[in-house]
Amino acid sequence: MSAAQVFESIEVVDDTVLRLRETGAWLVALVEGRDTGEPVSEAVRIDRIAALERLQASLEAAKSVEMVAFARSRAIRQVTQGIHPKKSERGIADEIALACRVSPTEGSRRLHAARDLVLDMPATLDLLAHGQINAGTARRVTEQLSHLDRSARSQVDAALAKQHLDRKSPKEAAAAAQRAAYRADPVGSTARAAKARKDRRVTLRPAPDTMSLLTGLLPVEQGVACLAALNEAVRQAKATGDDRTRGQIMADTMVARLTGQESAEDTKAEVGIVMPLGSLLDPDDPTPADIPGYGPIPAGLARELIENAKARGWWRRLFTRPTRDGGQLVVDLDQRRRRFTGWLAELIRWRDWTCRDPYCDAPIRHLDHIRRHSDGGPTSGTNGRGVCERGNYVRELPDWTVRVLDSDTHTVETTTPTGHTYVSNPPEPP
Repeated sequence: MSAAQVFESIEVVDDTVLRLRETGAWLVALVEGRDTGEPVSEAVRIDRIAALERLQASLEAAKSVEMVAFARSRAIRQVTQGIHPKKSERGIADEIALACRVSPTEGSRRLHAARDLVLDMPATLDLLAHGQINAGTARRVTEQLSHLDRSARSQVDAALAKQHLDRKSPKEAAAAAQRAAYRADPVGSTARAAKARKDRRVTLRPAPDTMSLLTGLLPVEQGVACLAALNEAVRQAKATGDDRTRGQIMADTMVARLTGQESAEDTKAEVGIVMPLGSLLDPDDPTPADIPGYGPIPAGLARELIENAKARGWWRRLFTRPTRDGGQLVVDLDQRRRRFTGWLAELIRWRDWTCRDPYCDAPIRHLDHIRRHSDGGPTSGTNGRGVCERGNYVRELPDWTVRVLDSDTHTVETTTPTGHTYVSNPPEPP
């Protein structure tokens, strides 16, 4: 793909967009010509790396300014439409998320950080714009000041500017900001700690090589107590001659205690594995399987998990059909296994896996009629999609539309109030 092709998808063109497109095209050409240019010295390579890092920081500063300007303009317009500010906030962040190709939650985080930076932290913004600190440093400093009121945030920002943030690592800069925030508002810092306790939660993220990261955000004393209990389990196991490593014992103990099983391998919780029947039955078939919400796993591991499962298991057939682009689409499933709201709801969940809004990988919380039921939309697999709670509510804001662009591949198009369109497809089954 040429540099011009990459950047011709931008439709709304003003002078700033033209200049950015030219810069982007030049950078793409630089990448594409990496093996054909004139030899340069190692010193020049380092100069280029430093210049690109400064440019990236400047771009982050400019992007923050644009986010805040867009949010201000859209908020004013939505007030005139009678939309409650709390509802409009989500829609604004969602449009930014789509433009940045990130999840809605990440879009909200970026918008909040941009507001703090642009409106209340001019010194840090200036350092970022001039490439004297990188985006990581700016983000960590902004996070440490997010709980302060605007006046205190501005005062701390001015004080930090005198501490040579450009000479600090991101961790050092964050520590300096944290200390300054504690001094500026000790009562607020205590309140922030209390609020953080209310935000305790557990999350699961994929990790390389078919592993996963189960993370608990806990009050410090509870986290320490959990670790102490696992350490005690290690001590007791080693005393009986257990030859597992310390980490293995801790991990196995955590799984066993959370699931209520005697061993980590005997979990009763439902874990879906999607794989072709041929791959399941043929030990020489290398076609990978998929765990919805996680991703692909090797065929051999999938067969091993199914064979070794001591918990009650079940098989259920998923029916697919080929699509015009050579892929596959889940279109039906064996109805003999019924759970929750019936086979159609399960079909949509198995087909979509996670929220179908573009770039959103949040768990499915709602099953949405693409063409609204009130508008005559049928309750069918083609007219249904899985979405997160946030996505379902944002769609109800004015000027947001969703439609099936291609029923063959179940390509869904989302149009935002600015007229920008984004498409999403369900993950292809193995």
